[in-house]
Amino acid sequence: MMNAPSPEVDVFISNYTIVDPDVYHLWVNGYSASEAVSILKQYGILEEMGTTLDLVASDILDHYRTYSLLEKIIHYPTKLDQQLAFQIEPQTKHILVEKYYEIDDIVIREFLGKKLSSKHRKDLDEVSEKTSIAIKSCRRQFDNVKRVFKAVEELQGSVIQNISSIFLLSEDLAKKYGVIVFIACMRFETSKRKLQMLTFPDFYEPTLCIMSKWTYPKSSPEFGDTDLDREFLLELREVRVLLDKEKDHKQ
Repeated sequence: MMNAPSPEVDVFISNYTIVDPDVYHLWVNGYSASEAVSILKQYGILEEMGTTLDLVASDILDHYRTYSLLEKIIHYPTKLDQQLAFQIEPQTKHILVEKYYEIDDIVIREFLGKKLSSKHRKDLDEVSEKTSIAIKSCRRQFDNVKRVFKAVEELQGSVIQNISSIFLLSEDLAKKYGVIVFIACMRFETSKRKLQMLTFPDFYEPTLCIMSKWTYPKSSPEFGDTDLDREFLLELREVRVLLDKEKDHKQ
């Protein structure tokens, strides 16, 4: 009796970590694996890939497990080059970090003027309900802001450059975090009723201007741009006399 031929199986093994931008975006934004499957199904992934729902669900679960394992490393992005568990290409590292540290202006507005304490972290359910942003995403953004603040609040030099070098963020994103850190360091009042209508972008440009013009010059390396120039502030007292003639100025 002749033996049946052994089936041929093609196997491909790779140790490079694959990041699907669409799945990673859903994971970062706080969607569960089952929610991600439903969303991608609505986008027509089954027809596009010519596959079944079970295979898509299995693939997404695999991605989610990988991202969960990577999360603690992404908290300190420079460690991505030091760890040996995952082999990640430079472009993929950039996507991992930049997406993870992305912020929603509407969520960040709720953090301004508040202490980044565990007490406020417990109140993120209210933030999620108010902003319609998933609670997991709100927690991620809160923890990211708190982590960045602790890392740079006492460092000398440019807070934006410090954030960019420590967390490997793009200039635009580092500026946003720099503004948040500056407002927290200066303890600016942002919660008064008359300020409630202001958004995070409303605070962004004026704060960058203050950081550039009102802090110690870059030629003073012993200070950072979270330190207001005391001599300049003393000179501002002379402007007070103009407030007495406010009506005249309006006319």
